[in-house]
Amino acid sequence: MTSSWRPMRPDDIAAVVDVARLSFPDHFEDRACFENRLALYPRGCFVLAEGDGPARGYLIAYPWKAGGAPPLNTVIEGLPAEPDLIYLHDLALHPEARGGGVTGAVVERLADQAAEDGWAAVALVAVNDAADFWRRHGFQDRSSAALAEKLASYGSDARYMVRPL
Repeated sequence: MTSSWRPMRPDDIAAVVDVARLSFPDHFEDRACFENRLALYPRGCFVLAEGDGPARGYLIAYPWKAGGAPPLNTVIEGLPAEPDLIYLHDLALHPEARGGGVTGAVVERLADQAAEDGWAAVALVAVNDAADFWRRHGFQDRSSAALAEKLASYGSDARYMVRPL
């Protein structure tokens, strides 16, 4: 059976946390963060799996304010009252699932879904030298002094990026 992207379910969270721990050792977020995002906006949460098997990758996105990013590893009380765009919080693959070109499909699925829902853009914070990857998927760097201050906790290579839809 081949892995494919499907909507995330609560029973996927343990495997998602495992993938996150392997993928982002310097930016790890705990189980409560993932449970929170799934509860707030399940429409933006996907996992890569073989059928109902364990998640081998995940993508989490939700409505947010342009030019902002929630602090790492925090539970947010709710989505903003007047969000501007879809914020792609996280995309990660288990090391054994990398290299097969599977991420492009879920990035495009999210962009298509966001456009269909009337959002003007998708934004993210690129970390771990991933900016070139995101540029290949249509994201453009956006920078300002205010953004630099907000991104300080994400590491020196963090880049705020936007893909207009």
